[in-house]
Amino acid sequence: MSAVDLAPQELRILVAVADEGGFSAAAARLGTTQSAVSHAVRGIEGKVGVVLFERGRFGARPTPAGAHAVAHARRVLRMLQTLVAETRGVGAAGAATGRVEGPLRIAAFRSAALYLLPPVLERLAARHPGIEASVTVVREVGPGTAGAVAEGRADLGIATFGTSAPIPPELVGDVLLEEPYALVHPAGHADPRSLPLVDWTENCSSYTRAWWAAQDWIPAATVRAEDDGAVLSMVSSGLGMAIMPALSLTRTPLGTGVTDLGPERPTRQVGYVTTPELAATAAVRALVRELRSSAKPQVGTG
Repeated sequence: MSAVDLAPQELRILVAVADEGGFSAAAARLGTTQSAVSHAVRGIEGKVGVVLFERGRFGARPTPAGAHAVAHARRVLRMLQTLVAETRGVGAAGAATGRVEGPLRIAAFRSAALYLLPPVLERLAARHPGIEASVTVVREVGPGTAGAVAEGRADLGIATFGTSAPIPPELVGDVLLEEPYALVHPAGHADPRSLPLVDWTENCSSYTRAWWAAQDWIPAATVRAEDDGAVLSMVSSGLGMAIMPALSLTRTPLGTGVTDLGPERPTRQVGYVTTPELAATAAVRALVRELRSSAKPQVGTG
């Protein structure tokens, strides 16, 4: 098969059409015309020999092949940014200056963004002020944070391992900590295990299912909330009990109590994922060093 050359601007067009959902909106974003975008997409499809977008009254949405191409396009464009940033970190004599700069996009589930990342990013900024870190909160449901990395929307994701949504095989990473689950309930309740169960969708993809199924005292959830913060609010109001991981319980509201579930308590693994090419970049390596040195979360009362 002959080589196919795609220019960076063609990759930007693919990403813009996918992000904006149509040629006209992509043209507005790129400062060009709808016809120019449409012509460019047809040219790209001709080069790769595959239809990349379905066209219709709804606009344009990626085909399965198109979604794959757009993910690669995002990742290639990101590496072009990295080429510039890391080249600036090399002195005239060819030796590394130690300067690390440029954007660093992080995807994290809510409790990791609230409690795990802030001290990590504070240390990262102190050591490498040229790094421009941004954090996007992504629900750990379905593709989750790992999906954001695989799609090229994030450079590194703080992810849960061993859930019903496996880490994409093309990513690399490692476990940072294993956090226990605990019973959270209204403070001072005489029999918290008799209360209704409050849960949220993200939790259902994370807990140790074998342990959960073996506990005959845990009823089916009768109250569901949007996220772990809402669960804690409901529990503190006396609406039920919940079984939650330690990160979510870093700061519990007044009116809640936390009870250890014993030596057989379930745990979940939290770690990071990135792409093989980004794993070798200075900014991601610097972030991983700070993540590894981060202390394990502590359960407490805020």
